[in-house]
Amino acid sequence: MASSSRTASRVVVLMGGPSAERDVSLSTGTECAKALRGEGYEVIEVDAGPDLAERLADLSPDVVFNALHGRWGEDGCVQGMLEWLRIPYTHSGVLASALAMDKTRSKEVYRAAGLPIVDSVIRSRDEVMARHVMEPPYVVKPNNEGSSVGVYLVTEGANDPPKLSADMPAHVMVEAFAAGRELTASVMGAGEGDPGALTVTDILTEGWYDYDAKYRPGGSRHVVPADVPSQIFDACMDYATRAHVALGCRGVSRTDFRWDEARGLDGLILLETNTQPGMTPTSLTPEQAQACGYSFGALCRWMVEDASCDR
Repeated sequence: MASSSRTASRVVVLMGGPSAERDVSLSTGTECAKALRGEGYEVIEVDAGPDLAERLADLSPDVVFNALHGRWGEDGCVQGMLEWLRIPYTHSGVLASALAMDKTRSKEVYRAAGLPIVDSVIRSRDEVMARHVMEPPYVVKPNNEGSSVGVYLVTEGANDPPKLSADMPAHVMVEAFAAGRELTASVMGAGEGDPGALTVTDILTEGWYDYDAKYRPGGSRHVVPADVPSQIFDACMDYATRAHVALGCRGVSRTDFRWDEARGLDGLILLETNTQPGMTPTSLTPEQAQACGYSFGALCRWMVEDASCDR
């Protein structure tokens, strides 16, 4: 099977899967499949299950468009399978996907690259529920999930530690809370080649930017480009590109920030990098691409043309 996608005609869109973000993935996959059909591709939508390798072998696609979110789909697992099958695929490869999904490991990469982050620790779920393992305010989250799945905010002055749900993992990340505005910047390009940030979005919500705020229509309002000082705008663009390169990302990534206006540049904190940003009607990366002249169809086509093995 060819290792280049420049002449791809048959595209499998991987979607759904078993992660906590299945519903968002189904929405992303449906939108991307529709856009790719509009670009002239033969598109087959596949809900990823235990027989995925066999199904892909039977379908023999030119490219896999990876629209999976969360564990197994964007943590290096399916990427490794696609490398084994030698099917060109979109987004980042095995190592970058695994690094970005593991919040502790990605922070080590950011720190080595000189990017601003907040302190965090990994503690057992039982310990986190028994006592404050960090002075409030702080955030508790899984170490290897995305999209605000299972995020708990412990506010300043809170007397009691959080009561975590039973489906939280045995060990969780506890991270100092970074106050301020929600900013994000998407990057397009290869890890060591020509990556460039698109623009910066200011995300306005009523309260915490949680799962519903991200994916429910009307859950948040996006200001594109963000109305922030040029120093902050440029820093977001620079930090997002450096994070993309440091992690070894390919294709499209999106890096999220918090910015405390009162502290100026010192108040800009990098939170995490998403190697497979959502591509739903309320998603940030398609909006940023649109602001830079890429229609949704053109963005999806670029991702298919960029697809390869050995990413």
